Amino acid sequence: MTNLNRLAAAVAALVALAGAVFAQDLPQLRAALLKTGTVNWEIATIKANGFDTANGFDLLVQDYADNAATRIALEGGEADVVVADWIWVAMMRAEGKDFVFLPYSRAVGSLVVRDDSGIASLSDLKGKKIGVAGGPLDKSWLILRAYAEKQHGMNLAAETEQVFGAPPLIFKAGLDGETAGAVNFWHFLAKMKAKGMHDLVTVTEAATALGLDPDTPLLGYVLKDDYVAAHPEVAQGLARASAAAKEKLRTDDTAWDAIRPMMNAEDDAEFAALVEGYRAGIPSGAPVDEAAADRFLRLMAELGGEELVGKATTLPAGVFLKLD
Repeated sequence: MTNLNRLAAAVAALVALAGAVFAQDLPQLRAALLKTGTVNWEIATIKANGFDTANGFDLLVQDYADNAATRIALEGGEADVVVADWIWVAMMRAEGKDFVFLPYSRAVGSLVVRDDSGIASLSDLKGKKIGVAGGPLDKSWLILRAYAEKQHGMNLAAETEQVFGAPPLIFKAGLDGETAGAVNFWHFLAKMKAKGMHDLVTVTEAATALGLDPDTPLLGYVLKDDYVAAHPEVAQGLARASAAAKEKLRTDDTAWDAIRPMMNAEDDAEFAALVEGYRAGIPSGAPVDEAAADRFLRLMAELGGEELVGKATTLPAGVFLKLD
């Protein structure tokens, strides 16, 4: 190693040490996250670029095996923030638990079919199997059902056979032709479309037809009201760090190189589809239209009932975090 290289290495080590010392002086934000969730792409970008410390907090990630465990950690005070959909936040607020939602992603699903299936419309699915990830109360599935009824007079649940299962199972069944169509989580759908499937109806298209706002972000960071009141600068910092990471991933193709290993893309086509899907799901940054969110919640209550929305048949006050 040359003297110049030694000097560069020493400087890098000092910078890293200074950063670590600086981070120790900042308030920590404990994030309980699904270990395999796509949010980790954004979180890794935040940490790699120091977007957390640059915005006044140190993001500490705690990995969990399932979403239920992350929510228990938040309720039990073992974590300060999780990722969940705002329907769950509305349900919790209706029960007197003051959680609040900061938009993260508006990526939603679709109903896909194989390119060689010959299926051109929803009516072509009558009597056939549809694979649905997330169970019968999956929000994408419920929106698609409402759309089929309104636009085509079709009872999608009654006129097709549903196969409910975990996303990888629905992924395989759709590709193998075991089901005629599939409704899956957005990142699995991106991979399915890279392997010879295409959208028959998107949830965005369905939501628009139903008079809903397709720009309403479904997923977000969830904190407690009392945490935000005690640490408003951290909540603001999280919003800024998230926005900075999104902007980097939206505009800088090289930013994806570091996170590609965690994306589980089998080939370049899958990788490109995942990048495109993530970018398409970046929220506009505009305030959430609460009237539109209320219409969405009322529809979910009508179709999913108390099992899906609990007591939140209309939008409770304070669901969406308002920052200066």
